[in-house]
Amino acid sequence: MFLIKNAIFLTICVIFTTTTAYEISDIASARIESCRGCSLNRLPEVKKFVMEDAPNYEKLDVKFITGAEPELILLDESDNELERLRLSHLSRSECNELIQSKGFYKKDKKTEF
Repeated sequence: MFLIKNAIFLTICVIFTTTTAYEISDIASARIESCRGCSLNRLPEVKKFVMEDAPNYEKLDVKFITGAEPELILLDESDNELERLRLSHLSRSECNELIQSKGFYKKDKKTEF
């Protein structure tokens, strides 16, 4: 019984480690998924980030999905999901800090023309 419990515990640890372990360098792009209406309208700080700030970041897309809570989805080079992070509890500045902490930077204004 002791060995079975240890094996189960070890399996859970391995699954947890492999599903959450990645390096910042593994992140190739990201996507914000959010409802354009009701859930975003209840979060004015997050709405400002999604509508005004997020489009200014390199390799960050915004996808509007009806009824979706705002989340940041980090992707690798093959568009495999690395992690999902809820944005609903963050302020606008915290959203910007989060995206920058994951290695994203704002677009150079000169490249837009």
